[in-house]
Amino acid sequence: MKNILKSISILVLLFSIKIEAQEIISIDKFEVLSKITERNLSLKISAEEFNKAQADYRQTNAIFLPNITASHTGISTTNPLMAFGSKLNQGILTQADFNPALLNNPTQTQNFATIIKVEQPLVNLDGVYQRKAAKSKMEAMSLQTQRTEDYLIFEVENAYMQLQLAYKAVDVLEKALEAANANKKLAENSFKQGYLQRADVLNVEVRVTEVQNQLQQAKSNVQNASNYLSFLMNDDTYVQYKPSDDLSVNVTSMDEVSISENRSDIKAMQLSTEAYADMNKADKMAFLPRLNAFGSYELYDNKIFQADASGYLVGAQLSWDIFQGSKRFGKAQKSKAEFEKSKFEYSQYVSKSKLELNKAKRMLIDAENKLNLSKLALAQSDESLRIRTNRFKEGLEKTADLLTAETQFAQKQLEYYQTIFEYNYSQAYLKFLTKQ
Repeated sequence: MKNILKSISILVLLFSIKIEAQEIISIDKFEVLSKITERNLSLKISAEEFNKAQADYRQTNAIFLPNITASHTGISTTNPLMAFGSKLNQGILTQADFNPALLNNPTQTQNFATIIKVEQPLVNLDGVYQRKAAKSKMEAMSLQTQRTEDYLIFEVENAYMQLQLAYKAVDVLEKALEAANANKKLAENSFKQGYLQRADVLNVEVRVTEVQNQLQQAKSNVQNASNYLSFLMNDDTYVQYKPSDDLSVNVTSMDEVSISENRSDIKAMQLSTEAYADMNKADKMAFLPRLNAFGSYELYDNKIFQADASGYLVGAQLSWDIFQGSKRFGKAQKSKAEFEKSKFEYSQYVSKSKLELNKAKRMLIDAENKLNLSKLALAQSDESLRIRTNRFKEGLEKTADLLTAETQFAQKQLEYYQTIFEYNYSQAYLKFLTKQ
C-alpha cells in the first residue's frame, strides 16, 4: 500500500512539473478587454451581420436613384419589317426603298445600335416603406453588435474571476499539502515512538495523496480558465495566464436598479418590431399604382461602332398591378402575422428580462448572506484546526479528528473564495442586465 501511494505521488509530482514548465504570463482585466475588442470572433461575426444589414439598406437607394443601362447591338436581317426599320433608324431611306418588290423582299440589311436607357422611379410607396424597414433592421443590428460587446465584457469579468478563483484554490491546496506533509512527518515520528498505529499513518498518507490529487485538479482548472481567456481573445498560443490581482470582494452600490427599455438588445427588438410594421405597410402599398419616368438616347449605323444617326425617347409610365391571383393578399396577411408575432415577442422578452433582474437581485442578496456566513465558518474551522493540531502534537487528539479538521478547514477556505466569486459574479450580472 505504501509503495503504491509513493508511486502515485511521484506520477503526480512529475505531471505537476510538466504543467508548471509552461510559460506563465501575467495579465490584467483591462488588457483582456482590449484584446477582445480587437480580436474576438463573436464581435467580428456581429460586425459582419451589421455590414450585411447595411448593404441591404443601401440597396433600397434604388427607389430614389435612376437605373442606367447601355448596350451595343448588331444585327443582320432580311426580315421586311426589321430591314425597313433599321434603314429608317439609320436615316438612309431613299425613294427606291419604297418599291413594293424591295419592301417585300429586301436585301440583307445590317444595323448597329448603341442605346443608353435611364429609368427613374417617381412614386413607389411600397419601396419607401421597404426602405424604412431596412433602416430599422440595420439600426437593430448595430444595437445587437453593441449588446454582443456588453455580453463579452460580462463574460470577461466571469472568466477573469474564474482564473482568480482557480489560483486561489491552488494556493489553498498547496498550503493544505504542506500541512498534510507536516502531519505525515509528525505521524511517522509518533509511530516510531509507539504512540500511533500503522493504520493511523496510512490514513495520513491517504490524506496527502488526496490533497495532491485535488491540487493537480486545481492546476488543471487554472489551465482551463487560461485557455478560455485565450479563446475569448482569439489567441491560439494557449499559454497559462496569471491574473495581476487577487480575488477579493468587490462592493458596488446596486440600489434601485431596473430594466431600461433603452438597453441595446431591448431597443433592437423594438426596432425589429418597427421593421415588421413597415414591411406590412409596404405590402399594403403594393396595391397602389407606381409612377416611373424613362428615357433613352439611341445611336444607329450600318457599321460597327459608328453613329451617323441618333434619336431620343422620353416618357412616363403609370402602372398598376390590379390582381395577381391573390398573391399580394397572402403576402400582406403573412407580414401582418409577423408584425403581431414580433410585438408579442418584444413583450415576452421585456417581461423575461425583468424576471431575470428579480432573480439576479435575490441571487446577490443570497450571495451576500452566504459570504458573511462562510467568512464566519472559515474563522471557526481555522481555530478548530489550530486547537486540534496542538493537541495532536501532545498526543491528546486522534488522527482521524485531526484529518477531519484539516479537511474541513481546506473546504471552508475553498467555499469562502467560491462565495466571493459568486458575490462578485452576481454584481457583474446585475450590471449586465441593467446596462443601457
